[in-house]
Amino acid sequence: MGNPVVVEVTRGSHVESRHRGAFVVCDAGGRVLANAGDAGEPVFPRSAIKVFQALPLVVTGAADAYGFTDAELALACASHGGEPAHVEGARRMLEKVGLNEADLECGAHWPTWPKASQELGHTQPNALHNNCSGKHTGMLALARHLGVPTSGYVDHGHEVQARMAEAIGSLCEYDIATAPWGVDGCSVPTWAVPLQHLALGFARCCTAGALADEEGAAARRLLSASAAHPHMVAGTRRFCTGIMKRVPRVYAKTGAEGVYCGCVPHLGLGIALKCGDGGTRAAECMMAHILECLPGFAEAETRTFHAFAHRPVRTRKGVEVGTIRPVMGPFEDIRTVAV
Repeated sequence: MGNPVVVEVTRGSHVESRHRGAFVVCDAGGRVLANAGDAGEPVFPRSAIKVFQALPLVVTGAADAYGFTDAELALACASHGGEPAHVEGARRMLEKVGLNEADLECGAHWPTWPKASQELGHTQPNALHNNCSGKHTGMLALARHLGVPTSGYVDHGHEVQARMAEAIGSLCEYDIATAPWGVDGCSVPTWAVPLQHLALGFARCCTAGALADEEGAAARRLLSASAAHPHMVAGTRRFCTGIMKRVPRVYAKTGAEGVYCGCVPHLGLGIALKCGDGGTRAAECMMAHILECLPGFAEAETRTFHAFAHRPVRTRKGVEVGTIRPVMGPFEDIRTVAV
């Protein structure tokens, strides 16, 4: 049997579209506290686990060696919109490492924030505008710090990618060596990992004592940096930024193709989900509603999650004509989670 319908989109009083998906909520011990759908199917988390990919940057001492600020560490974990703060942040990081935009191997694309694209005018975007430029700058910094070539740092066999794979496998308690892998949109390897293991990785990142002291401190430092600088993680009118700005006690990060991951540090819980058809609108709704259903939040925080989980469908003139909303059944077990 397939994954359940988790989100529906209405127009007027009629349901126009339905999204199927799966999710897992678990603690740092690997105990699954709530789930719907197939938690064991490997999915490509892609950008949802940039915190995992940034872990070697901090653990090896590279971040401190180059004097990266918390805002810059947040950018190393970002899928940003190419706004001025993001572009200049990546440029400053590169200068600290002694490199420049020509050393980035992520490719270029137009900023995803429309105003930033408009402000470029007829000027072509460069690699700094790539939503992954902060992550790639962190990878270059790691390569420099390790004394390995910066050229080809995106390749599957490069030492930088080996360190990242080791971090992902260790955090998620999953054998990355045998996992299916492919190439992400920004040219680095990405490994398919079951939702249950992704949720475990995030729970371990945010729970004191779940990781070795050095790793645990590095993971919590990256999560705290992202919470303190949510604009650097995504940008204007982005779900990740908006929900962390309004409720700094949570971490939420988009991946691609309907994947979202996150954690709730004060509860010691990790979350991983996938909308089966790759729909971002449904994945955002799922993440917000999972947070809404969890106990341990103040009433104002829960209201914020509710607003993110129930988004209006509007006409081009801004008139509300429908709703993007969660389907209640698959999420009911979350309300019984003991914290």
